[in-house]
Amino acid sequence: MRSRGCSRSGCSERATSTLTYVYSDSTAVLGPLATQAEPHGYDLCRQHSTALSAPRGWEVIRLASDTEPRPSTDDLLALADAVREVGMSYDAAPSLAEQVSRPRPGIVELRRRGHLTVLADPDA
Repeated sequence: MRSRGCSRSGCSERATSTLTYVYSDSTAVLGPLATQAEPHGYDLCRQHSTALSAPRGWEVIRLASDTEPRPSTDDLLALADAVREVGMSYDAAPSLAEQVSRPRPGIVELRRRGHLTVLADPDA
C-alpha cells in the first residue's frame, strides 16, 4: 500500500489521519487514515492534525487512532481489579426509582445532540 501525503498545500509529510465534515451538524471529524483517498476527505500529517481548529460554532471530534499511545498492562489490570471489586460488593443495588430521584450532586448537563448528552463532573 502506497502512503498518501498531507492534503495541506506546501506540506510534503506523510498523512496519518483523515478529516471529514458533517456540515448539517457543524462538526469536523478527525480519525485514523482512511483506507482509500476520498474526494470529500482530507488526509493530514501528524502536525496538521494536532494543530487542527474549526470555525467558531463548530465542534471537532477526534477519534482514536492507531498512533495514539495505548494503556499499559498495569493500567488495564488496575481497571479490571476496580471493576471486580465493585462487582463483588454486597450492597443492594438501588432501584431505578431511587436512581432517578437522587441524581448525583454536582453533575451538570452541558449540551445535547440527538440522543447523546455531554455531562460535566466538577469534582473530577
